[in-house]
Amino acid sequence: MIKMIALDLDNTLLNSDKEISKRNEQVLKQLHEQGIRVVLCTGRPINAIWPYIEQLGLTQDEDYTITFNGGLVINNNSREHLFELGMKKSDLSHLFDYVRSEKIPLDVLDFERVYELSDNPGSIYRTVLRNIEFNDLAMNDLPETTYSKAVMAIEPEKLTKIISNLPAELKAHYHAVQSQPMIMEFLPKNLNKAVGLKALLDHFGDDFSNLMSFGDADNDLEMIKAAAQGIVMENGLPNVKAVATAITDTNDNDGVAKYCERYFATLL
Repeated sequence: MIKMIALDLDNTLLNSDKEISKRNEQVLKQLHEQGIRVVLCTGRPINAIWPYIEQLGLTQDEDYTITFNGGLVINNNSREHLFELGMKKSDLSHLFDYVRSEKIPLDVLDFERVYELSDNPGSIYRTVLRNIEFNDLAMNDLPETTYSKAVMAIEPEKLTKIISNLPAELKAHYHAVQSQPMIMEFLPKNLNKAVGLKALLDHFGDDFSNLMSFGDADNDLEMIKAAAQGIVMENGLPNVKAVATAITDTNDNDGVAKYCERYFATLL
């Protein structure tokens, strides 16, 4: 029995204008009112997606969001951390050495703010991520705290070349995933959205047999594979589609709503 719906945002729930369509909004609100837990799953912090949370009415005491690609499970109202998994500054040394030698922009995030490394070329991350504090800081001046991830935010054509030549050493030390055409994320080695979702399912006494997930990209792969109903958008990547339970319509054609309308026909 499906009790929770996990939703990626970009190119999944959001259309190309970065909006939740009226049809998607209406269906998800109805399911939420019927007791189905609706959980947004994103690489962003909660402040950056708060308008979407409010739009869907996910502001009850038991509403949570999976942020930082599974690194933080946060209560939408109290902002209490149900689960978090990050990295020490020393854990990022391999990545720091690489971007320094290759002169690649890098942003490093804790669970509240972004540090743009000022001794590297400029990043475009500020144009992608809103409603969060940005600080320019030299690599050596980064505080000793827990970091959620590091991000390369570069024009897609440049990022494609970097990814194709990414050293095996980096892949060995981090879970490296491309979440958008212009964004490559470096997460703790064993972290993904399914890890955060497991913590949330455990909290409610449920498991993956109670989960339906929607996604499109590499950073959605694990939650698509783990869920009893792993649904991939028609515009999703081929390798993600390959592990799907089903394929739905595109993000610009209300793919989330269309699948839910069929699956939950007796509730809507």
